[in-house]
Amino acid sequence: MGGTEGGYFLTEPGGVPAGEGRFVRVEEIEPLRFKEGLTFRPVLGDNVLVNHVSYEPNVEAPAHVHVEEQIVIVLEGELEFWIDGHEPRVLRRGDVAVVPPWVGHRAVAGAGGCQQIDVFQPPRSQVLEALRAAAEARGESS
Repeated sequence: MGGTEGGYFLTEPGGVPAGEGRFVRVEEIEPLRFKEGLTFRPVLGDNVLVNHVSYEPNVEAPAHVHVEEQIVIVLEGELEFWIDGHEPRVLRRGDVAVVPPWVGHRAVAGAGGCQQIDVFQPPRSQVLEALRAAAEARGESS
C-alpha cells in the first residue's frame, strides 16, 4: 500500500469504505439526560461512540459497570474519579482514565463543574437505546 510517514498516512485504500464521512456540531446534538445536572451529547460512528459530557457543579455519576470499554478525557474543570482497585483521583484538563469492561467506577464533578469526552467501544448500549427512544418520540425511525 502506498503511503507516507512510515506507512501511517496511507494514500491507497486497502479495503472498501464502510460509509460516508460527516461533520457534526456538538452544540446542535439533542442532549440526553440520564440524571439531573449531567448532559450527554453523543456522536455515533459505526464501531465507536464519542460522548460529550457536561457536569453541573458537584454532580455525581453514581457507581456503575458496563460491558463497553470507556476512556474518559477531561476538557475543563475537575472530576474526582474512582476506578475499582485504585485510590480516587482528581482529573483535570488533559487527564485521562481508562476503564475496562465490567470494572466499577464513579465520578463527582468539582465545584466549577466539568466538561469531558467519553469514548466507548463498542458504543454504549444504554446510550444507543436512549437515542432510539428519542428518535421514536420525535416520530423518526431508527
